[in-house]
Amino acid sequence: MQGADDAVRCIRLTLAYDGSHYLGWQKQPQGKTIQGVLEEALQQLTGAPTRVLASGRTDVGVHALGQVAAFRTKSRLGCPVIQRALNALLPSDIVVLSVEEVPLSFHPIRDARRKRYRYLIWDSPLKPVFLRQYVWFLGKPLDVQAMVAAAAYLLGEHDFSAFETGGAKRKTSVRTVYELTVTRRHPGLPNLITVEIEANGFLYNMVRNIVGSLVEVGRGAYAPAWMQQVLLRKDRRLAGPTAPGSGLFLVGVSYSDTPVASSPDPWDLFTTRGHSSASCD
Repeated sequence: MQGADDAVRCIRLTLAYDGSHYLGWQKQPQGKTIQGVLEEALQQLTGAPTRVLASGRTDVGVHALGQVAAFRTKSRLGCPVIQRALNALLPSDIVVLSVEEVPLSFHPIRDARRKRYRYLIWDSPLKPVFLRQYVWFLGKPLDVQAMVAAAAYLLGEHDFSAFETGGAKRKTSVRTVYELTVTRRHPGLPNLITVEIEANGFLYNMVRNIVGSLVEVGRGAYAPAWMQQVLLRKDRRLAGPTAPGSGLFLVGVSYSDTPVASSPDPWDLFTTRGHSSASCD
């Protein structure tokens, strides 16, 4: 019989990170990744090799405000200790926002019910020097109202094949988009456009391809109704370009049918380092 001290635990982490200097989430033989850096820190902390599984593998340059990940361990360290220790070991562009012990059955991918992404666009002729790693710089003004009209065609349950970049095969390309907004919501930053989308799941590059298509409408290349035509044709070649990874943020993941909890804007991340949330029995 396995002793109490040898019992395996499942620990769930909520992370924020600046993906500017990483080759995405997934660990690779060469190059720095979020998963690789996190697993190195966990090995230092627990003394054992530890594999971390995330809710989704963010690509090169993509950021997260609320990535969810989990790992199994025989370590008896409490959740507050794990959070403090990881934040001391990790580089300053990765922060552990919360730590909690969950049932061994928890799976960060399979159990996810909703995800929310945010994409930032800068449409001023002048480059945003201090925001350049977090926005798609276009250099020309966009028609946000036309983008709003185009976005409305994507709400609800549809086959999103037209917005999927070839990758791992999936059982279906049908997804349900609960919310898709396009706004200039920062009075102090009039050239910052925020695209926010929440769905029950996303295909590979789906968000970035949707944003690229919305930009085509915003710059006047197509009327808003073009978005519906692209959706119905289910042909990736007809949609807009793939937006750069730098403007994309994983806002959060919900493991129930409730919407994803609100998350701070990227500029507020610098104040989250002192945030503390941990719970263990």
